[in-house]
Amino acid sequence: MTATEPHPTTNRYLSGPYAPLDAELDAFDLPVTGTLPPELDGRYLRNGPNPIGETDPATYHWFTGEGMVHGIRLRDGKAEWYRNRWVRSTSASEAFGEAPAPGERYGGFDIANTNVIGLAGRTFAIVEAGARPVELSDELETICHSDFAGTLPHGFSAHPKVHPGTGELHTVGYHWARPNVLEYTVVGTDGRVNHCVDVPVPGGPMTHDCSITDTTLALYDLPVTFNLELAMAGTRFPYVWDDEYGARIGLMPLAGSPTDVQWFDIEPCYVFHPLNAHDVGDTVVIDVIRHPRMFDRSRLGPNDGIPSLWRWTFDRLTGRAKEEQLDDRAVEFPRVDERLVGRPHRYGWATGLAVGADDDVDFPGSSMVRYDSVTGTSEEISFGPTRSAGEVVFVPRSGSAAEDDGWYLTLVLDGDTERSELVVLDASAPTEGPVARVHLPTRVPLGFHGNWVPTLS
Repeated sequence: MTATEPHPTTNRYLSGPYAPLDAELDAFDLPVTGTLPPELDGRYLRNGPNPIGETDPATYHWFTGEGMVHGIRLRDGKAEWYRNRWVRSTSASEAFGEAPAPGERYGGFDIANTNVIGLAGRTFAIVEAGARPVELSDELETICHSDFAGTLPHGFSAHPKVHPGTGELHTVGYHWARPNVLEYTVVGTDGRVNHCVDVPVPGGPMTHDCSITDTTLALYDLPVTFNLELAMAGTRFPYVWDDEYGARIGLMPLAGSPTDVQWFDIEPCYVFHPLNAHDVGDTVVIDVIRHPRMFDRSRLGPNDGIPSLWRWTFDRLTGRAKEEQLDDRAVEFPRVDERLVGRPHRYGWATGLAVGADDDVDFPGSSMVRYDSVTGTSEEISFGPTRSAGEVVFVPRSGSAAEDDGWYLTLVLDGDTERSELVVLDASAPTEGPVARVHLPTRVPLGFHGNWVPTLS
């Protein structure tokens, strides 16, 4: 679609399981089917786009809606509350007749709609493309737009990687007004930036995520790039597939400098999310969810071919990359045990997606696919034919528990009742069905990412 071609009159990202909510809710003493493990003491949080008021279906891009964070508080085997709150961007505050939330904005973009994390005892809604993190209270009210106590020079990212050895966050950001750099930022356990460098790139790539190993950062320089013509024409999300750009992965030491980057060419593709990465001698192995193209045929959301699990192996000595497909099922939102980010893992998993005619991919999927890297097998856990599952997070029983000693948590939308549940699976026996289902007072629209934030002792 060019800037002069007709726009669609319908938009899947504004209807059905994606349809936005029109109110903020509070509910207490939520009903539970089954038994909630008493070890679950904290908040399950999830962020996603939720536009306010009337939205033009011809121009709405799924990635541009106002952020809404949903939270469920678990403690002592009970579900104490559910809340949903719009993250107060300037436009959200205006819509509610409120004064703007405190804090400096960067680059004219302050919608934080993609992820929500705990950092240094605080909660932050985060997004890519240059916006500041937005600090939230434990009850999800917006506190301020944050520059991490004056240490964050520009914007942030939706996908910081926590190094399990140091607790530091490593992330790669970008902004349309800084088109020839990717900004590598390290945030310490005190919530302050302690390292920040610009890595030169040929153009303005959309870099949604990054990878780390125990020693190395991997940068994704892929062919979805900023398009000035579309931006000038008023396109809300002017990042599109660029056949001429090429694709490459850069490896650099953690907390390193741009001169340390070693680049590896790969076949053109797009990656929103890696599963994990790790070192093997002089090689780096990265498992990713690989999309064959992105924002080419479909410009309003991610629907350009089947995304599937691939492995890339980069040999530092020879400078060569090996690419191999590990599974042909349509999956997204991959995760591992957060204690093993950047290290070898046994279990990884992703959310199964629905595939229609002509490889039309829709994010409502009714299953979780778990991969066992030791046995080389996989298993598919169904949530039911009329139920749509989101990203799955793992909560270990204790800090020293095994990878399958804990629980998988995910939001599941029931298409029959139009209500969502927080589903809890035993990670040692996920195919045996939920050990608990927390019934929410509303449906939670299909969205993006979230995390379990444990109560600090």
